[in-house]
Formats: sequence, structure tokens, C-alpha cells
Amino acid sequence: ILRLAEMCRRLETEEEKVLPFYASSLAEKEQQDARGALEKTPSEPLAQAMQDYVGLERFWQRFNKAKLEEKALEQARAALANKNQNLRALLQQYLTGATINQ
Repeated sequence: ILRLAEMCRRLETEEEKVLPFYASSLAEKEQQDARGALEKTPSEPLAQAMQDYVGLERFWQRFNKAKLEEKALEQARAALANKNQNLRALLQQYLTGATINQ
């Protein structure tokens, strides 16, 4: 996955290269607590195994960003399709009224 991410780096937009991450929604105190928790040596086996996958954090951030954008585009497309259907109905009513008047 990491090798594939490196290969896809050239396809990124300039904005993604400069600002690849979201701004954190955590408060300053919460960010300090999170940093402190990450600096501690993990005691549980699962937490120790997760240390091997820290390099995938960037991948998961980008993956989640892509999924969020996909969902937003789906919603926008549905809204546009609904608006298009309403406009077609109005146009049909107008054309029906115009033919009846003639």
C-alpha cells in the first residue's frame, strides 16, 4: 500500500501536496492529551502491534477524505437530479398550458 501511495503521489493536486491533512477538530487540550498518549510506550500486545502500522495513518486519512468527498458528491448529484425533475415538471406544465391556449 505504501509503495502504491508513493506511485500515486504524482497524481495528487497541488492542494493535496501542500495541505494533505484536515485541520484537527480537537481542542488544544485534547490535542495535547492525544500527543501524550501517543508518546507513551504501549503495554498491551495489540497496541504494540499497532505501532508497526503508524505509517498507514496518512493512507487512512486520505482514504477517509476520499470517502467523505464521494458521499458529498452523491448527495449533490441526488439534489441536482431532484431539481432537474422539478424543472422538467414545470416545463411540461408550461408547454401543456401553451398548447391549450393556442
